[in-house]
Amino acid sequence: MIYQAQPPLEFIPPAFNPLLLRFVHLFLPTWIRSQTAINQIEADNAEVLANLYREFQGGKIRFLLAFRHPQTEDPFSLVYLLSQLVPRVARQQGVALQSPIHAHFIYDRGIPLWAGDYVGWLASQLGGTPIQRGKADWTGLRSARDLFANGKFPMAAAPEGATNGLSEMISPLEPGIAQMGFWCAEDLHKAGRTEQVLIVPVGIKYSYVDAPWQAIAQLLDDLAMASGLPVDTSTKTQVPDLESLYPRLLTLAEHLLSLMEQFYTRFYHLKLSPVTEGVSDNRNEALKLRLQALLNAALEIAEQYFNLQPKGQLSDRCRRVEQAGWNYIFREDYKDLKGLSAVERALGDRVAEEANARMWHMRLVESFVAVSGNYIREKPTVERFAETVLIVWQMLAKIQGTKSFNRPKLGKQKIKITIGEPLSVSELYPKYKENRLGARQAVADLTNNLQQAMEGLI
Repeated sequence: MIYQAQPPLEFIPPAFNPLLLRFVHLFLPTWIRSQTAINQIEADNAEVLANLYREFQGGKIRFLLAFRHPQTEDPFSLVYLLSQLVPRVARQQGVALQSPIHAHFIYDRGIPLWAGDYVGWLASQLGGTPIQRGKADWTGLRSARDLFANGKFPMAAAPEGATNGLSEMISPLEPGIAQMGFWCAEDLHKAGRTEQVLIVPVGIKYSYVDAPWQAIAQLLDDLAMASGLPVDTSTKTQVPDLESLYPRLLTLAEHLLSLMEQFYTRFYHLKLSPVTEGVSDNRNEALKLRLQALLNAALEIAEQYFNLQPKGQLSDRCRRVEQAGWNYIFREDYKDLKGLSAVERALGDRVAEEANARMWHMRLVESFVAVSGNYIREKPTVERFAETVLIVWQMLAKIQGTKSFNRPKLGKQKIKITIGEPLSVSELYPKYKENRLGARQAVADLTNNLQQAMEGLI
């Protein structure tokens, strides 16, 4: 469908269905065990969340769960946390809670485009509200703002804005979460309500039950074959470990970078000249510099087509490219498709097809916005190694046109969810309401406090 010009994306209003939520809560544990690699989910400081829900249900507070978002499986873990772990801890602590324990949530409006329309329906029925990233989506923002101040449940959102594939590295947080907190405080103040507004940082960390070095070695073989590298069969008799696999990962990364550099130089006439002087003997640092130059060049291909200036961090630039692409595909002037001639429709489809092709470059960059050359070297664990290899797999999947969200399962995983200390929005609200400068500073301070809090949960 994204190869054809279409009417603007419609807002999917939240339509909470308690019967569907009950069904999800009932079958979620079985579904997680059978459909994912998740073997165990545990939580630290869940009693903090139980007490917060008690105060919320007592009309004393409003709060938002600001959760880490390393993988697409995170929402399943959060629903499990709220439906299974928090009620269990509440019973143990003697905290009386009304059922169900749930949260409204914000999700990217683009998800149903690649995951299926049923995902948008399901999110709506579970009380979710969509946001279009990369623009001021006032309809989506009004809905989220109303749910924060008046919804039946607390809110949940990922302040990183998207997954980054790394459990132990947090992307720069978007200021929208802090802004929503102050909007909630403002709405409560105008209504004469006394609830305190809080933002609760939530950490999510994945680890393997057993180190899957053999599965990683096989995946490296598959990636090498797909990219045209010879596979060394003499290593098949060796027991794989980080020491033996790390040079293979570096060689694969260098080869893929060379292929992509040649691709962009030959067919897009770009001059890729990263400054690698002084780091020629440091393969990791040289790779990092080459990768950054390549990502910047790939984004410029899309930005030039959409007439965008390359401002901000890579993640910010990706958002703007994505929204520009949606504007070319989901067009305001196509609300009345029947009123368009066959030629107008055909021209619109040509624009949509070209926009989708330009967005492909942005999708490649999106996978690598959090990748650095030192992630494994700083802490050489099987988890960090596996996450890096899976990001490389994701890139190849996007190049080959396969579904990049069906990632290989390397082994059974356990998830640790950590509830941090709540951050008070209400304490900063007097500064926020002073003037525009004070408001900007309050949003920046709260965002910085949240970033530090979430990094402290790793």
